[in-house]
Amino acid sequence: MFVRDLSCISCQASYRPDEVEYTCPKCGPRRGTLEVRYDYEKIAENLSKESLAQERACSIWRYLPLLPLESRHYIQPLKIGYTPLYRFERLAGEYGVRELYIKDDGGNPTASYKDRASALAVIKAQEKHRKVITCASTGNAASSLAGLAANTELKTVIFLPQSAPEAKITQLLVYGAQVFAVEGSYDQAYDLCSQVAERYGWYNRSAALNPYLVEGKKTGALEIAEQLGWEIPDKVIVAVGDGSVISGIYKGFYDLLQLGFIEAIPQIIGVQAQGAGPIKRAFERYDGNKVVIEDQQASTVADSISVGVPRDIVKAVKYVSAAQGFFIAVSDEQILAAIPALAHSTGVFAEPAAAAAYAGFCSLSEQGRLDRQDRVVVMITGNGLKDVSAARRATGVPHLVGANMDEVDRIVDQLGIAPGDLGGR
Repeated sequence: MFVRDLSCISCQASYRPDEVEYTCPKCGPRRGTLEVRYDYEKIAENLSKESLAQERACSIWRYLPLLPLESRHYIQPLKIGYTPLYRFERLAGEYGVRELYIKDDGGNPTASYKDRASALAVIKAQEKHRKVITCASTGNAASSLAGLAANTELKTVIFLPQSAPEAKITQLLVYGAQVFAVEGSYDQAYDLCSQVAERYGWYNRSAALNPYLVEGKKTGALEIAEQLGWEIPDKVIVAVGDGSVISGIYKGFYDLLQLGFIEAIPQIIGVQAQGAGPIKRAFERYDGNKVVIEDQQASTVADSISVGVPRDIVKAVKYVSAAQGFFIAVSDEQILAAIPALAHSTGVFAEPAAAAAYAGFCSLSEQGRLDRQDRVVVMITGNGLKDVSAARRATGVPHLVGANMDEVDRIVDQLGIAPGDLGGR
């Protein structure tokens, strides 16, 4: 492990990894989130573009020297990461950019980007000899944790809002987690989880609080750079709730820059729902000094980014500022419309929070904020089967017919589908 220290994002106090577990004791859990800092000279002795070209592990573990693990001992067989980066030339032309890529994390073991972070959390819990691991979640982080801990001796305890989609709750129960459905918001579930974890000494995987989660989430950026032949895109567009994923994307590119693998960090653009946008507001008020935090009561169809009290707000604001990026907001109507729009055009089925990133891309194009020479990556962080009810709200209904040709012929005629359109069949 090539970790040098843990550094507070606000006061820059430095701590040994064995000195603090979660956040800076001086600045507290919101402003005192910690950065994992590395000895890049030692990493460079163990990781190069050439060694990666020979690496056979098609998962996040191909970047092991850049991850804060003590050994390979607890690495599980499930394939996490190294997800597809699809290029869509026709869509790029339609939206007026040079190249458009979709980074699809829906194929991870539990169908979301959160598997990258949970993989590290499960290993760190075992390295610390904990018996129970817990987290608060809107659904994806929870199902990810439960799924990746299932092959270990860890017991998993989950806190999530009662309103979480049924598919995500079902995943938790199938994986064998103990589930506490909280009568309240995600933010209330988060606070309750933190209190319970502290009381019982459970290892807490909750977003932002645990400094190692960003290290798992940064692997998406490492993959993008490698998959593009170390030629970074101009823009990376990410949906934002707690702020941890977008912080991870920046951290991945930052690490590669320190190693000399890339020459610059791409512009990183965060997309928030209009009903859950405290990080966007904080960014717009940021003057390069203190991040002004103004929480809100979150309300959006995109449950995975329905966060009114974002825990990684300071990192997200500072990192996006450092990347010369910005935040935009999209409506629930735009998010729902983006689900079938993306699926019809690419075959990629995104849950609402993931579709928010694509809605943001479409909005930027409509506003003329994309350049014709831009190479753009849109992060799709979760599969649409996570929340089928939301997807159904954005689509039509099947054509109900009797078991006879007459009714089929009538509907085919209404739809204007001529035989020639079906290849003569």
